[in-house]
Amino acid sequence: MTAAEVTTIVPTLPVDTLTTRTEFYRSVGGLDAHIRPELQAIIVPASSTLGAIMMPAELAARVRLHMQKQGIRSGPIISHPRSSRWTFLVRPDMDIDVQTYAGMFRIQVTVARPGTEIALPSPIRRHQQFRCWTQPPTDRYRPSGSVALAAIDACRPPSEWTHMALRHNPTTVPRRSTS
Repeated sequence: MTAAEVTTIVPTLPVDTLTTRTEFYRSVGGLDAHIRPELQAIIVPASSTLGAIMMPAELAARVRLHMQKQGIRSGPIISHPRSSRWTFLVRPDMDIDVQTYAGMFRIQVTVARPGTEIALPSPIRRHQQFRCWTQPPTDRYRPSGSVALAAIDACRPPSEWTHMALRHNPTTVPRRSTS
């Protein structure tokens, strides 16, 4: 399954503007979204209540499926079609050390630090080729970042196995066996 096959485009609202879309993100998704007029973009900052984990689309599709099979909602996911990457919006409850960051770097996974601006899908036509929703926000739910990292750890192909040394509850999402 390719990223394009699982990407959802949010239905266009009768009057879908930067302002109405930002209001939607605030009211439905509980996101502290605001407009950057000079970029004609909708931005939300990573904070103590919002985190983001970006990864290659192929890995992300496996992570989302793994979470669904575990009965865990994956929450909002942004697709970046031109770069074949997805961004999971999560609760920032991750305790990440240097070893874990190094393991994530090797598999092209990044975690947004507090203050990082996260660009959200926009109704501006030229932005639609850069980002769209794989799974749009339907409410204020966001999964635990630690659970998402554990799912990433469980979904990496054996050839990429480098043991990320994640600090998570191993009973929440089973870790892949190294044997």
